[in-house]
This record gives sequence, C-alpha cells and structure tokens, in this order.
Amino acid sequence: MARPTLKAVLLSPQRPLGDKPLLVVGPSLGTSTFLWSQSGALLGGVVDVVAWDLPGHGISPAATGPFSIAELADAVVELVDTVAPGARFHYAGVSLGGATGLQLGIKHGERLKSLSVQCSGAKLGTPEGWLERAETVRTQGTPVMIQASAGRWFAPGFMEREPERSSRLLHALRDADRFSYAFCCEALAGFDVRNELGSIRVPTQAVAGAEDSVAPPPLAAEIAEGITAGGGTASAVTLEGVAHLAPFEAPAHVAELQRSLMAWAESRGAEK
Repeated sequence: MARPTLKAVLLSPQRPLGDKPLLVVGPSLGTSTFLWSQSGALLGGVVDVVAWDLPGHGISPAATGPFSIAELADAVVELVDTVAPGARFHYAGVSLGGATGLQLGIKHGERLKSLSVQCSGAKLGTPEGWLERAETVRTQGTPVMIQASAGRWFAPGFMEREPERSSRLLHALRDADRFSYAFCCEALAGFDVRNELGSIRVPTQAVAGAEDSVAPPPLAAEIAEGITAGGGTASAVTLEGVAHLAPFEAPAHVAELQRSLMAWAESRGAEK
C-alpha cells in the first residue's frame, strides 16, 4: 500500500486562509473538483472551500500503487496540513469522498469540526463488483464507464436540463487515469466501517438522493444510526429528485444543509 498524493483547488474567493472556517470537500469516483463548483461558490462567503481530486483524476497525480480508504483519509489530512497546518476543518464528501469522510471521522476525528457524508455508505456495493469494475477499466480504459456512470450519477431529466455541466463532468471521467481509477475501485472493495461508526464523535449529517441506486437512503440512515448508537450526534436527510451527485444536482439545497451543519458545529464548539 502507498499513500497517494492529492492536489486541491480553492473554490471560494482568494483571501488569506484562516480568517474564515475551512471546509474541505471530496469527490465521487470518476469526477473532479467541478462536482463542487456551484455549491462551493454558494458557500464561499462564509467559509474557505478547498476541493480535492482523487488520485489520477483532475489535477491530482496518478497513484503509484494500491491504497486503502484509510490511506486516502491520511492523504486528505496531509493535504490540509500543506495549506493550514494543524487546522481543524469541516468536511463534506460524495460517494468515495464520503467514505473517506467516514474514515476521517474514525481515524482523525480530532481534526474535524463537522462531517457531511453524501450519497455514500459505511459499505458500498460488493467486493466482487468493485474488483470486476477495476479489471474492466484497467484493461479497457475509463471511457468504457461513461454510459453506465451517466445513468447512475444523474436523476432522470438532469442531463437534458444541464447538458453542458453534465457533459463536462463526464469528460472528467473520460480523462481519469485508468490505473488510478482501478485502485480506487479496489480500495472500495476493501471498505467496510459499519462496525466502527460508533467511534465517530464529530457532528455528522448523512445526505442521500431519493433516486440514488448506488447509495440509497437506507445507507444514510445506517450511518446516522450507527453513530448515534455509539453516543455521537448524527442525522440523515433525503433529497427528492437527486441521484448520486447531490452537490452537483442540487447545489443550493446542499449548500444550505452544509451551512446549517457548520453553523451548528461552530456554535457547539464555542460553547465548550
């Protein structure tokens, strides 16, 4: 296993970091920081928004070998330390980015102020399914996934309403490094933190899309229930008309949920 190197972009206005709270946002497999562009812009007035790319996606370099979701979480902390050493931050992630968020909550909870896990789960799919996809992409390339991903990513009618934006995101999938994509699939094959949810103590919100076939609402409920069973604070929210990419399909709604979660977490921290 080799911890990957991640690169990030600033989605909020250019200004000295540290004057406002920091929000770090993570992507879904096959996407890029463009996933968060609209939600990030809506949140940029109240927080500094830093979006990271998966290995071999967007601006992040290709992975040099296999890695786990836990190592991906370590890489996120390492990335944060390059822009704001030792800082505590809010985190929101979609699908694989959400799984990374759960690992952050389990392993690096002292660094988090709040956690938003979107269109994700404590276990996603089956190991066999992920390993099969890894092999397909490794041999045939990421373009082979475009048609199936378009069907999973967007609720019915979204691509017709937003052809330019959805096409740009699918181009990110086309351009992703096939081997890094395969390593991501293999990391997901080994990911299952259902028995560790009770260790998460950071205020958490699990967001699901009602039309999501990959991470349907019961997975968000499972996250919230697992955290609260361990004494933590968590809730689950379902967004109607949304499939697998909540901040892309419903940027204003996600921004409002994020704003409320962060404000509550910040006030909770001030009371301590």
